[in-house]
Amino acid sequence: MNTFETIGIIGAGVMGSDLALDLASHGYRVILKDLHPAILENAKKKMREDFKLVKLMKKEIPLKDIEQVLAHVQFTTAYDDFSAVPFVIENITENWEAKKQVYLKLRQHCPEDTIYGVNTSCISITKVGSLMPKPENVIGMHFMNPVPLKQMVEIIRGYYTSEQTIEKIKGFLKSVDKKPVLVNDSPGFVTNRVLMLMINECIWAIHDQVATPQDLDKIFRLGFSHKMGPLATADLIGLDTILHSIEVLYESFNDPKYRPCPLLVKMVDAGLLGKKSGKGFFDYTAASPLAQCPVSGMPGEVGQNFM
Repeated sequence: MNTFETIGIIGAGVMGSDLALDLASHGYRVILKDLHPAILENAKKKMREDFKLVKLMKKEIPLKDIEQVLAHVQFTTAYDDFSAVPFVIENITENWEAKKQVYLKLRQHCPEDTIYGVNTSCISITKVGSLMPKPENVIGMHFMNPVPLKQMVEIIRGYYTSEQTIEKIKGFLKSVDKKPVLVNDSPGFVTNRVLMLMINECIWAIHDQVATPQDLDKIFRLGFSHKMGPLATADLIGLDTILHSIEVLYESFNDPKYRPCPLLVKMVDAGLLGKKSGKGFFDYTAASPLAQCPVSGMPGEVGQNFM
């Protein structure tokens, strides 16, 4: 049984469109909002393409036809459409000022008892809660990428988050075959506090020419049975997101171990953001099985070989 009949999603990028696809596939009515109609059209196109993989990988989804799934999704650019939404999941860029403006708008349009799930990897849940009339209704929800194929969701208890909100969100996640893990509010929570440090250190190893990107990832895939190496993971997440997250950890803890590697900064400045830009530590456009890391000049591996 569905915990909420309708779920609002703010942000129709990679995470937002994935979430909309996953929730609509489980029979939820979804209202997906973004700033521009073109972004929403791209989200619809992505959902059509991704559904083929979801059907292949997940046999248990209730809705098997993409048109049936899309019929459950309302695409909008207006906050007015959230006037009766009991649950909103926000997925916009990891920028505090941008998020702040979204929540100030949401509090004007949503019902007083609306629950807010902050899909973030580094923004304080307590800080977001302080913007809302009922901070006890604000909870962190860190979904993994790609959302339809990842079971674990890190849920984060802010200072004011109530037990009632936590239990409702746990019930909701179980209804879409997710496994919630509850942690307390702290910079980076658990996943990013550890993952970003590891990725940044791996980038330092490339910067210091200890190994090639290809061999570094091979160590983690073959030696530690990781399905994807740290650098391929970074490319999938987006190197700009990695840089922003590690900068937040560096500022929050004031600890030099989180200092961003200069190579990471250089690659982001060059627009080499990973899979979404076509090139990062690996080349997602090249036809040959081997390519160079575009900035370091060290040999790499085409991402499609192991993504």
